[in-house]
Order: sequence, then structure tokens, then C-alpha cells
Amino acid sequence: MTSPGSGWNAIMQYSFLHVFANDRTIDSRELAMLQKLALSDSQVDDQERAVLSRVFSRISETTVSPDVWQEVCQFKERYQIP
Repeated sequence: MTSPGSGWNAIMQYSFLHVFANDRTIDSRELAMLQKLALSDSQVDDQERAVLSRVFSRISETTVSPDVWQEVCQFKERYQIP
């Protein structure tokens, strides 16, 4: 279910305009912004999960730094992002 303060659209726009447009991967600053957008209303709703799942599916352990990969894995686990 989408909450009234859902940031799913902002997450999608940011990911394709800023994250993948320049180098096709996520750095720590970009990940922090994605997290900020997702948690702007202090929760991650189903639509945000779906968008984040698509975003995170475009990276792998070999395409991001070890710190970013660890943070992505923790974020996914914490907020049940497939």
C-alpha cells in the first residue's frame, strides 16, 4: 500500500536522472539520498519497496564499493526490500 507521504516517484526520478545517468552505479552519496527520499515520512511503503527493488537490481557486489554494497544489503533487509 502507498502511504500519503510516499516518495516512490521522487526515488524513481532521482535514480534515473542522477544515479544511473552519470555512471550507471550507486555511490555512497547517491545511496544516502535514496534512503532519505524513502524515509522522508519515516516508513518505506510497498511502492517505495518496488521502486527500490528495481533500482537495487541494477547493481551488484562488483559494481559498487564494498561499503555501499553492505549498506544496500542492510537497508534491504531492514525494510524488507526484495
